[in-house]
Amino acid sequence: MSHISVLLHETIDALLAERNTGIYVDATFGRGGHSRLLLSRLDADAKLYAFDKDPQALAVAAELAQQDPRFHIIHASFADLKTALAVENIHAVDGIMADLGVSSPQLDQAERGFSFMHDGPLDMRMDYSQGLTAAQWLQQVDETHLANVIYQYGEERYSRRIAKAIKMAGAMQRTAELAEVVKQAHPKWEKHKHPATRTFQAIRIEINKELEDIQLFLPQAVDLLKSQARLAVISFHSLEDRIIKQFIQKESSLAEMQDWGMPQQQQDTRRLKKIARIRASDTEVQANPRSRSAWLRVAERLD
Repeated sequence: MSHISVLLHETIDALLAERNTGIYVDATFGRGGHSRLLLSRLDADAKLYAFDKDPQALAVAAELAQQDPRFHIIHASFADLKTALAVENIHAVDGIMADLGVSSPQLDQAERGFSFMHDGPLDMRMDYSQGLTAAQWLQQVDETHLANVIYQYGEERYSRRIAKAIKMAGAMQRTAELAEVVKQAHPKWEKHKHPATRTFQAIRIEINKELEDIQLFLPQAVDLLKSQARLAVISFHSLEDRIIKQFIQKESSLAEMQDWGMPQQQQDTRRLKKIARIRASDTEVQANPRSRSAWLRVAERLD
């Protein structure tokens, strides 16, 4: 299926806050839905820099760059945000957005190896031009670390049992093989959820260093924002949302300072102001079921 951008208008409305010019960043281009809408709302002097690791996404972005001179694509992870923008001589921006979800083409194309629903090579890399595939990683990882990954990133209570079954199964090259091993090892299936769902999510997160990249990205994003510029981030599962929530909470709270023998004081070190937390509407969820777990968090840079 074609990719449907989640919380599309809500994200752009919140990001712009009635502005129509400036320098903006789409930290996760994907198939360009958010970028295209943003460009349609910006004036002729504006600029948009987009990031992506996926070669297929980069090909789509290259076409957009040919059509619109305001748009520039950067082949990099958003974890390298400041360094990559500095190469473009960009050191401050008027808004940054990120959609942390896996795109529909990545999930639906069997050859990408992301889904247990479509048999394909056990790959799972966002950037399939470099790094270990899921198959290669599973062969070299030890059982204890694998169990920890499945537990921490998949929130799977039967992680140790599943990890043991995966290691006992030996080398696997196909998504269907892995899905079957997990299915047989899982003692209690959740209603309306494939038993391999959490395990596949965990391995994908580990292979692509997704949570580490978010933790690197967020402080860089705030550093780059001009006064009153906004950060808008869409997350799709609790691990991502927790990182974003805690980061915004920390950056929007007064720091507590206590001198020896003196009453506790508070120092204003706030860099962000919370703006909104928005969930996909019932109408959007009906039209695009993958939006049901999406949350958009928006914050604004303080002076």
